Amino acid sequence: MIDLKQLQKDVYQNKVNHGFNVTDLNIEFCLAYGELGEAYMAWLKSKDDLGEELADVAIYLMGISEILGINLEEEIQKKIEKNAKRVYKKVNGVFLKQED
Repeated sequence: MIDLKQLQKDVYQNKVNHGFNVTDLNIEFCLAYGELGEAYMAWLKSKDDLGEELADVAIYLMGISEILGINLEEEIQKKIEKNAKRVYKKVNGVFLKQED
């Protein structure tokens, strides 16, 4: 099993080692958004590098989480459990979340 907490630390340390930004969260969110756009375009164009682009998105999320002191692994686990308990109703072909 992958240790996301350690990966977060590794991602952060790589940023520090290369002199990348680790303080301006506005930049980090914008770069993460850009990577998501690249992943979408890779998917849209059926490019071979889709997996690499998705990895870039995950790396930015881990870096942001480490900068903010958020344990992403723990948050993902909690969110998966929360989503599993949610009730959805299909309205006009769209699933809408019912109140928690």
